[in-house]
Amino acid sequence: MSEAWLRFVTAEDVVIEELPWGPHEWISRAGLTEAKNLMLVRVTMPRGKGHAFHRHPAMEEVIYVVQGEAEQWVDREQRRLVAGDAAHIPVDVVHGTYNAGDGDLVFLAILSPAVFEGPALVDVSEDEPWVSMR
Repeated sequence: MSEAWLRFVTAEDVVIEELPWGPHEWISRAGLTEAKNLMLVRVTMPRGKGHAFHRHPAMEEVIYVVQGEAEQWVDREQRRLVAGDAAHIPVDVVHGTYNAGDGDLVFLAILSPAVFEGPALVDVSEDEPWVSMR
């Protein structure tokens, strides 16, 4: 990788992280770009999978659906999102994303900031009221 990696990310540069709710293709994050205020990840969530209720203590997030259908929770409000729809999750607000369709759910998650202190994610899926929400 040359100095250009600080500003340009090719398909070969994308960092793939396998998580229980589907592969994450990191397009921008610390160590991949010089961005300090934005992260971008493309998530492919297989049918029947979900990223259970969690929160990001230091980050806000926008989820943009590219393909499929999402059952998206932001706090205690739930909506069905399809391609072209988005949800904004403020800092430290509990949320969850579940594949509500028959095929893969593909979405972009834009998170800010990229550089912060403390945990990136806190799982609350076993805590009330979240464990009883769906």
